[in-house]
Amino acid sequence: MNTQRLRWSALAALVLAACTHTASKLPAIDPSDDAACALDGMLLRDFPGPKAQIRFVDGKTDYFCDVMELLSEMLAPEQHRATSTFYVQDMGKADWQKPKGHWIPARDALYVIGSKAQGSMGATIASFSQQAYADAFAQKQGGKVLRFDQITLSMLNSTSGGMPAHGMEH
Repeated sequence: MNTQRLRWSALAALVLAACTHTASKLPAIDPSDDAACALDGMLLRDFPGPKAQIRFVDGKTDYFCDVMELLSEMLAPEQHRATSTFYVQDMGKADWQKPKGHWIPARDALYVIGSKAQGSMGATIASFSQQAYADAFAQKQGGKVLRFDQITLSMLNSTSGGMPAHGMEH
């Protein structure tokens, strides 16, 4: 009887561990110079604007050449792999033309949607760690500052960085 109880306890612990896979957050990893977008194979280094990444619990990383691509994945995920963390670049600190580093959790970021700033696919969404950075960017480039929980999939489906759609068929 104790052996069976021990087996059930071990099985319950394994199931619980599988359900809590998001508890451990893997750190962001800067992409290599030959890193490509997970959706279309475009080289990240070839385009301005913020990049994004998904860290999976198995340690693998998918990169995106545009923040909108990551937000679409987060709001309507088609992949079924267990994720650890989602990251975007803080454009209040990173260079727009050649962004490197300055990764922040995507759910904690502020986003400027509808600006005239250009990224890999034209108009893009800019990500920021601080309200002052986002407000200053929106003042200069236009657009509206939103928190992650204010962004909807319909906003992303009907816009390209907040502008009329123009071929976002990645």
